[in-house]
Amino acid sequence: MEQIKQSIITSKKLLIEQYNVKKSFNIAQSNIKKEVDIILELQHKEIPVIPEIDFQSIVDGDVSSSDIANLKQRGSVIIRNVFDKQQASEWNDEIGEYITSNDYFTKSIDRQGMDNYFSQLKSGAPQIFGLYWSRPQMLARQSQSMAITKKFLNSMWDVSSPNGDEFDPNNDYMYADRIRRREPGDETLGLSPHIDGGSFERWTDPAFQKVYHSVFNGELDSYDPWNAAFRTHTKEYKSPAVCSMFRTFQGWTALTSQGPSDGTLSLIPIANSMGYLLLRALQDDIPADNLCDATPGRPLLISPDYHKDLLSGLVTIQEVNPGDTVWWHPDLTHSVADKHTGKDYSNVMFIGASPKCAKNLDYTKRQTENFLLGKSPPDFASEDYEVDFKGRFSIDQLSDLGRTQMAL
Repeated sequence: MEQIKQSIITSKKLLIEQYNVKKSFNIAQSNIKKEVDIILELQHKEIPVIPEIDFQSIVDGDVSSSDIANLKQRGSVIIRNVFDKQQASEWNDEIGEYITSNDYFTKSIDRQGMDNYFSQLKSGAPQIFGLYWSRPQMLARQSQSMAITKKFLNSMWDVSSPNGDEFDPNNDYMYADRIRRREPGDETLGLSPHIDGGSFERWTDPAFQKVYHSVFNGELDSYDPWNAAFRTHTKEYKSPAVCSMFRTFQGWTALTSQGPSDGTLSLIPIANSMGYLLLRALQDDIPADNLCDATPGRPLLISPDYHKDLLSGLVTIQEVNPGDTVWWHPDLTHSVADKHTGKDYSNVMFIGASPKCAKNLDYTKRQTENFLLGKSPPDFASEDYEVDFKGRFSIDQLSDLGRTQMAL
């Protein structure tokens, strides 16, 4: 930890010496307040804040330029009807049977405390199941509709600049993630506002410093959150549940209907918010060995102690149905409501967009070794529930696309 603190102090000193961080932060703060005002106005007019696109419009190639511009400004999107509603509902039932028939709940008692990634988020951990290889999860990941969706999302990124063409937006590797099954009435399973994919690394890692070089050079207007340059070079602090892949979008697929009252996802839909966060940690009121309480191996906390301006823009996603998907930029703040006040389960499969690149290939090869054994993927705590689970997805059930996505 002392080495980490010294790294933070050194990096902050170098960054602060480069330019007037107070002046730059004032500009970033003003920009955030303008974005938040737009969000609040949309809410006042009862206009959905998170952009919505129907999957068929992607297939037909008729997504409007205004829809794309809105997606890129908001850094998030709901893509509806990626899967048939009935299919998604059947998958939900099948996962429930997979859990109960393999006695997951009894086995989970012996594994309590193995996954502590979210321990710092004050509301505690949501009802996340350490399952990765069920048939519904794998069928959704290797489906053509998911591949089409990810290709569309990857196309939001600019790969034309030097070091920006190091991922293939047209192809994706599979990233096995977990399942959320939140029961109605739950009051203990929320997640405080946070960002995944790096905490203190965003200031200290050389690749992250290149990603955000415009911000750190005091050229806020030049920063483009959709520029792919150096994104695949970043090195995150190793910890259970810290994603080792580069994801163009985090995301999930709805298995049940859910909306604002159902203990589900909230976002701060401002794609260009990282400048505010990075510069906030360099201000005079933050100690030299602190980056707004960023902690190695944990999510980047977005706190009312430091980030009130940004938190004013937190909104809950509008209602989604089984088969709809929700996506957000890897730099976007998100949270899960403290209380589920709805009447039905709020269930999702976590499936993000992880394009073909050297960084993602390296992880995929290690992940596939675990898949063949039924073990938890390398990024996650070694709970290994599914080693002896009946009904686990097997290699012979992979499609040609699925085999490619698993680097087989």
